[in-house]
Amino acid sequence: MEFTIEPFVEAAPGEHVTAPVDALRDLGVDVEVGPFGSSCTVPSERVGDVVAAIARIAVERGATHINVDIEAVDS
Repeated sequence: MEFTIEPFVEAAPGEHVTAPVDALRDLGVDVEVGPFGSSCTVPSERVGDVVAAIARIAVERGATHINVDIEAVDS
């Protein structure tokens, strides 16, 4: 799963970006934060909860746009 959260501020992600990432890490999800987005791999049964957490927390913290790309990967 890859996700981007806007507004985008280079080298200084706001709380609308950092809070969802921290919340996923608290849930035991390993999140890789890149310069233009973040990614993580989660079991299919957790995808809905992870997407919901990203959206809820990001919007609560001021996100104006959230893009989530989900790809099923054979395990």
